[in-house]
Amino acid sequence: MQRLKTRAQFQAVMAAGVCARTPHFVLHRLVLPAAAPACASPTGPGSLPAVQGPQALFAVPGARGAVQPWLGPLVPKRWAKRSVTRHLLRRQIYAVGNDFAARLPRDGAYVVRLRSAFDPRHFISASSEPLRQAVRGELQQLFAHAVRKLAPPSATAEGSGA
Repeated sequence: MQRLKTRAQFQAVMAAGVCARTPHFVLHRLVLPAAAPACASPTGPGSLPAVQGPQALFAVPGARGAVQPWLGPLVPKRWAKRSVTRHLLRRQIYAVGNDFAARLPRDGAYVVRLRSAFDPRHFISASSEPLRQAVRGELQQLFAHAVRKLAPPSATAEGSGA
């Protein structure tokens, strides 16, 4: 998976809408349009498109061939006060995202946003093993729900009809 890096990328994905949610996380998804051939765009003065599309935000210079999905974590200080916890959450988001990368549609950009804090009464340490397991389990549930929701209708019909 490629990683989202700029604020504009995060804003574009979050504006696209919610794909899945769990008690602590929300998964936003932006469908990226197929890249047009380089010769199709006009060149010269005044050749800029009237509306700037999101593809410019997600273009990888010199990359040809297999398209990979984009992923970015959004972990606000409001919900994870300690940097240790924020880093643990980001690492878990990238790890679970990589596990599900093959099953997610490749024409998408995804943002996993923390939407509520984990209860400090249950997870006393900022980077404890129980917190890591709880986060990983909930992220797996989030991505599994997204994969089921985004699966092509033909694949679900074949699986249920057999």
